[in-house]
Amino acid sequence: MKKLLIRGAIVAVVLIIVVIFALTLFLDGAIKKGVETVAPKITQVAVKLDGVSLSILSGSGSVKGLVVGNPEGYKTPEAINVGHASLSVSPGSLLSDKIVVKSVRVDAAEVTFEGGLTGNNLSKILDNVEAFAGGEAKEDPAAAKDGKPAKKIQVDDFLVTGAKVKVSLTGMGGKTVTVPLPDVHLTNLGQGEDGITTAELTKQVLRAVLNSAIKVATSDKVKEMTKGLTDAVGEAGKAATDAATKATKGVTDLFKKKKEE
Repeated sequence: MKKLLIRGAIVAVVLIIVVIFALTLFLDGAIKKGVETVAPKITQVAVKLDGVSLSILSGSGSVKGLVVGNPEGYKTPEAINVGHASLSVSPGSLLSDKIVVKSVRVDAAEVTFEGGLTGNNLSKILDNVEAFAGGEAKEDPAAAKDGKPAKKIQVDDFLVTGAKVKVSLTGMGGKTVTVPLPDVHLTNLGQGEDGITTAELTKQVLRAVLNSAIKVATSDKVKEMTKGLTDAVGEAGKAATDAATKATKGVTDLFKKKKEE
């Protein structure tokens, strides 16, 4: 009898491990599929993700190879490239109406700022996100297929660190200058019972990154680096770069206006 109980206990433990492993595989696959399905509808650009790993026991996870493409008409291959990001989720919230993310850390991302007289790639993506978050889309792509409301999100701490900005202004002959991006640190996103939607979270994070990227793109350091490129391409290039600088200043003013609203 004792041996049967021991064998039964062992079998039960093995079954639990198998179920947890299967759930983890399903959850990881669902997250990847969800990102690649939902994110393009929110941003109106291509979004690819190499993989996600998430433990439903500890709540710790990681994201690899997240690439956000550029809107139509821009020449640079992508807007944002995240090689690795780590996250910590409250395990108990995974089956609730609001997923609580304790922390997100994005390491060494590359952000491309391509701008000119008609604006820039990041502000265009932000406009798309704001349009979706404002309710212009009739259907929420993050909603469940059974008609239930989409899950809300709470993010306690969101940190982008060690990132770089590739600045490509009109008049630089397609060349770029790469400069460090100051850390972007957001806290208490979606606090409260209601939380926030996926689109609202995307908007808040992208807006913070855009604000930081604009400051970098219009900094004296970038202007000095751009001047070196201008000297190489001659007076025609200088005139074009001056126009691009004015255009970028216009983007900065527009962003400040949106922030005040």
